Amino acid sequence: MNSLIFGLPDFFAPGVAAAFVLTALRVGGLLLVAPAWSAKSVPMRLRTALLVIFAVMLLPGALHSADRTQLAITPATFLTETAIGFALGFAAALVVAGAEFAGELATNTIGLSGVAIFDPINNTQSALLSSFMQLMMLTLLLMAGGHIIMLQAVARSFAVLPLGAPIAIDLGFMPLVKAGGTIFASGLQFASPVIAAVLLTNLALAILGRAAPQLQVMSLAFPLQIGVGLITFAGSLGLVVQALGDWQSSYSTTVESFVRAALLAPEPAGRR
Repeated sequence: MNSLIFGLPDFFAPGVAAAFVLTALRVGGLLLVAPAWSAKSVPMRLRTALLVIFAVMLLPGALHSADRTQLAITPATFLTETAIGFALGFAAALVVAGAEFAGELATNTIGLSGVAIFDPINNTQSALLSSFMQLMMLTLLLMAGGHIIMLQAVARSFAVLPLGAPIAIDLGFMPLVKAGGTIFASGLQFASPVIAAVLLTNLALAILGRAAPQLQVMSLAFPLQIGVGLITFAGSLGLVVQALGDWQSSYSTTVESFVRAALLAPEPAGRR
């Protein structure tokens, strides 16, 4: 990262200690919800060590754009810096949540809602295909360097959202709330082939049952529904992976929307 070329600052200089704490809060907000970084399988001690290391690495860049004389640790700055990091991580979490929701829809549609497996990310029980989609999305994200991209987003955020600068967090989170709707939209889009295939299968079985009542249609319905659903799900994975491979553009769009809205904060009366 570009901030590393400046070297480590003097922590005893005026404003540096406050800048370090605020930088750590922004990084902590990211690690709170960002995919992979926020996994419960990551030990708390390791997460704390990463928080300190990343804060030290990003501190020179944060100081480069901040007004040291105005830096102070207050409830407002505490919440602001944490919210900025949270927004940067939440924008990436939306992509993973959309894939996970698609797996949940596919699981319920196929008829495997009663099958639960251990989720190594959240240390809980989750639906079969939901856990699969989550792990697949995390794999794609890590292969594309998503964990580094999110840290780079934090590093670049100091240039447009300096430490201690007044921003409109409430306005900034409005685009994130609207972007949350993409979880349901993308999930339904990814699961639509499975839903359509299972629906057509059930319709065909219903027509067959009415045309030939002597056939034991109900004994065939459940295994046929599972078979058709799993085959359709496997066949649509290529399209899902191709769509999820473009997650960086949606992530950038969400982050830019947050920054544009947050920068609409009016300046304090003393600075006008």
